[in-house]
Amino acid sequence: MAYLKVKRLIDIVLSTIGLIVLSPIFLILVLSIKIDSPGSVLFKQKRVGIHKSHFNILKFRTMRIDTPQDTPTHMLKNPEQWITKVGKFLRKTSLDELPQIINILNGEMSIIGPRPALWNQYDLIEERDKYNANDIPVGLTGWAQINGRDELPIEKKAKLDGDYVRRRSLWFDLLCFLGTFTAVLRRKGVIEGGTGVLGKMTKEKDGRKKS
Repeated sequence: MAYLKVKRLIDIVLSTIGLIVLSPIFLILVLSIKIDSPGSVLFKQKRVGIHKSHFNILKFRTMRIDTPQDTPTHMLKNPEQWITKVGKFLRKTSLDELPQIINILNGEMSIIGPRPALWNQYDLIEERDKYNANDIPVGLTGWAQINGRDELPIEKKAKLDGDYVRRRSLWFDLLCFLGTFTAVLRRKGVIEGGTGVLGKMTKEKDGRKKS
């Protein structure tokens, strides 16, 4: 399919340029993380890629090295206590995601696509199966990311991923790419420690009010 070949070429070109242009920022962030807290600079986490294959996603480390492993941030008790000072800034600006440029260059991710689920987010993976959203390359950003992000309940997030599967094209990828800048600047849909649970939490609160 011509679209996929062109998309992959764009991924390679832009990720290569990104690594070169952003190298000074990478250096500053690496030094900041090392000075702020002990431990490695990069954080690796098993995620679900195309056809539900597994790969290690790369991020700048934003949490203490004694944080429980393979646990979504929203499931931690008081997530704030685990986040480092530099980590708060990285999360607020989404700069912790920059190392995923390497994942893109390696072909494990694309610039645009559904955000890769944690290997144990079985509810999200199962819901995406309904829309064939597990059968396309995962992305650094995507349609769901610019339409709610962390505040989206699982069902809505998977449906938006399905909308992307149905509508994907180079023009739609460009729309998602440009929309990401607006979403990051406005911090649209960002909830510390959130990942598709707001809808459930809201329903539970409403239920308690009515009882």
